[in-house]
Amino acid sequence: MPVADLRTNHAPTKATKPYKGIAMEGPIAKWYARVRERDQELANGGPPGEPNSSSGRADTRSRPGPGYLAIELAKLGKYQIIGLDISKSFVEIAQGKAKEAGVAIEFRHGNASDMPFDGGSFDLIICRAAFKNFTEPIQALDEMHRVLRPGGKALIIDLRRDTSCEDIKTLIDSLDLSWISTFITKWTFKVFLLKNAYTSGEIRQLVSQTRFAPPEIREDTVGMEIWLEK
Repeated sequence: MPVADLRTNHAPTKATKPYKGIAMEGPIAKWYARVRERDQELANGGPPGEPNSSSGRADTRSRPGPGYLAIELAKLGKYQIIGLDISKSFVEIAQGKAKEAGVAIEFRHGNASDMPFDGGSFDLIICRAAFKNFTEPIQALDEMHRVLRPGGKALIIDLRRDTSCEDIKTLIDSLDLSWISTFITKWTFKVFLLKNAYTSGEIRQLVSQTRFAPPEIREDTVGMEIWLEK
């Protein structure tokens, strides 16, 4: 079952900035990788998109980060994984971590709004904590539709702009970061992430401009899961 793990896109023309916010390269990418490595690992019960045997619902619990989700999926031994990221640093970090974990994953440097894949290549696409940073979200959605096989699904997991500051604070405090990482993370949420994020209504409006049917959206305290099917 081919699975694509999308992280960040870049624009199709040189005139457009590849992403919103700062570049996740070099020391910034290494810091982010260390912070996200503290997150909970992929839980038991199946990867995103795989039906849970007890409930019949799709289990979407996973660990984000440069390669972490892809590695956990690869450990299950059921999937052919390809990761795509605009950050060269993340690609290098992910390749190193996959090698350490002893799993075979292909990580590519590329563009979510102009994917280097043939149409109908994937059964499942997972895009976590990245969609809000896409400079061309509609084109990225169209690309997801193109590279999915008929009946394939795309899962976007991201922050909600209408989440409360108190809930964000509770989330960050639960990560047990150092004081400096806690400060930087809270500053990043306030200055960049919340401003770039969408509400569920805005997501529905974006999807309505693509070939996807209306999405199924599941909200939690700070984020949402957006399920799309071709």
